[in-house]
Amino acid sequence: MLLLIAFLACGVFATNRAIARSATADIAKINAASVFINLPAAPQSAKVACMKSNVCAESGPRATNDVDKSPVPMWLKCAYTAFMLVLVPVYWANYGPTNFIYFCDAALFLTLVAVWTDNALLASMAAVGILVPQLFWCVDFGGECLGFHLTGMTSYMFDAQRSLFLRGLSLFHGWLPFLLCFLVFRLGYDRRALKAWTGLACALCLVAFFLLPPAGAALADPKWPRNINYVFGLDDAHAQTWMPPGLYLAAWFLALLTLAYVPTHLVLTKLTAARAARPTS
Repeated sequence: MLLLIAFLACGVFATNRAIARSATADIAKINAASVFINLPAAPQSAKVACMKSNVCAESGPRATNDVDKSPVPMWLKCAYTAFMLVLVPVYWANYGPTNFIYFCDAALFLTLVAVWTDNALLASMAAVGILVPQLFWCVDFGGECLGFHLTGMTSYMFDAQRSLFLRGLSLFHGWLPFLLCFLVFRLGYDRRALKAWTGLACALCLVAFFLLPPAGAALADPKWPRNINYVFGLDDAHAQTWMPPGLYLAAWFLALLTLAYVPTHLVLTKLTAARAARPTS
C-alpha cells in the first residue's frame, strides 16, 4: 500500500512539472511585454499577429491626427501666406526694404511665422505691438474718408501717385488686428510678449532714428519712407522742434509703452484668463 501511494505521488509530481514546463513554453513576447497564451503553436502565432495588427491600427491614425490637428485652419494659413507673397515684393519695389522696419510690417512677419508654427508668443507679440496703433490708423483713415484731416497718418492712402492696388494692400492695417485677436484666443496669450515686443520695438526705433531718413528728408522717390515709426515726430514732412530729438525719442517710446503696449498686455491677459476659466459644456 505504501509503495502504491509513493508511486501515485511521484506521478502527480511529474505531471505538475510537465504542465509547468508547457505553460512556460507558451509565453509569447509582444513589444517587449510578456503575454501568456496557452495555445498550440499555430493558433498562438495567429493570435499574436492579430494583436500586433490591432495595436498598429489603433495607434497609427491617432498619432497622425494629433500631429495634423492645428488651432489655425489650413485655409487661413494658405490665404495669409498668399497675401504675404504678394505684399512683400510689391512693397519692396515701391517703398524699398526700409519700409519693413515699421512696427506694422514687423508684425506681419511675426504673424506669418505664428500661423504656421502655432507659436503663441509671436502672435502675442504682434498683438501687443499693433492693436492700439492700428486702431488709431483706422480712426484716421475713416476721418480722411469723411473729409476730416486728423493726424495725417493715412494721407498716403489718398495719394494719386500710388496705384489703387498698392494702396489696397495697405488695407491690412484694418483687418490684421482682428486676425491677431483670433490667433491669440486660439493659441493663447503668452505673457512674455510684453517684454519681447518692447525689446523688438526699441531696436526698430533705434535703427530708424540713427540709420534711416528723418522727417522732411529729400528722397529720390517720394514713396520711400521717412520718419519711420515716427521717431522724429508725428509729421513726416517736418521734424518736431519743441524738444531735443533724443529726448523726444525717449518720450515717444515711453508713451508707446505706457499708453499702447502695457494696456494691451493687461487686457489680453485678463480676457484670455477669463476665457480659459470659463467652463466648457
